Amino acid sequence: MDVAGDAQLGGGPGALARWMALCVAAAVMAVAGRGAVAADGVVRCESSDLRRVHCPMDTRNDVELVRQLSGNACIRESDWGVDAAGVWVARGCRAEFRARDGAVTVSRQMIRCESSGGRTRSCPVALRGAPVRLLRQVSVLPCKRDESWGVGRNEVWVSRGCKGEFEVGDRDAGFPPGPRLLTCESKDQVRRECGTTIERGATLVRQLSGMACEEGRSWGWTPEKVWVDKGCRAQFSVE
Repeated sequence: MDVAGDAQLGGGPGALARWMALCVAAAVMAVAGRGAVAADGVVRCESSDLRRVHCPMDTRNDVELVRQLSGNACIRESDWGVDAAGVWVARGCRAEFRARDGAVTVSRQMIRCESSGGRTRSCPVALRGAPVRLLRQVSVLPCKRDESWGVGRNEVWVSRGCKGEFEVGDRDAGFPPGPRLLTCESKDQVRRECGTTIERGATLVRQLSGMACEEGRSWGWTPEKVWVDKGCRAQFSVE
C-alpha cells in the first residue's frame, strides 16, 4: 500500500499493520460466530432424490433429531443414523440434528427380524409396553400381524418366511406423526404385495414405471400392505 493509502487509513507507517490486525480480528469473530452455531449442536442434513447423504458432526455422546423437515419418514437406523464421523440420512429424510451432552437411550428404534426356512424366530427388544408396527416387508412371503409376525413381552417374532423391518414407538408418545415413503414394484407385470402397517391411507407420490399406475386397477392398499400389478412401479406415501 502506498503512503496515500496509509494516510486514508489514519496516516503513518503503522496504519497498514492496524488495518491487517482489524481484518484478522474480523476473521476470528466470523469463525467464532460459526463455532457458536456448531457448539449449539444443530446440524441440518438432507437426503435429496432419496440418496444417502453424510453430514459431519460430533457423535461421541450420540445424536438426537430435533426437527424433521421432510414429508418422508425420518426413522433411526432406517432413514437416518450415526457413525464415528457424523450423521447420515437416506430415503428422502431431511432433518435437523443436535449432539447430545451425554448418552441417552433412543426412545424410537428400528429392528429387522427374519424367518428362515419358515421357522419362527424371536428378536429380543426392550419394549416395556411400547407399540410396534411393520415398516417394510423385505420378503416375498407375506408378513401379516398375528399370523406371520407379532409382539411378545420383550420381543418381535416372525414365522412362515416373513422378513421385515419393524419400528418400535415411544411408550407414551407412540409413533412420530407424518407419512412414510414406501417403494413397491411389479416386475414382469406380476402382482406384488409390499407389507407395511397403514392406519390412514396410501397415496401415489411418484411413478417409476412406463406402465400406468391406476388406483384400483394396478395398485391399491389395505391396512397391511400396498399392492402393485401390471408393471406398475412407484413410490407411495403411507401413514
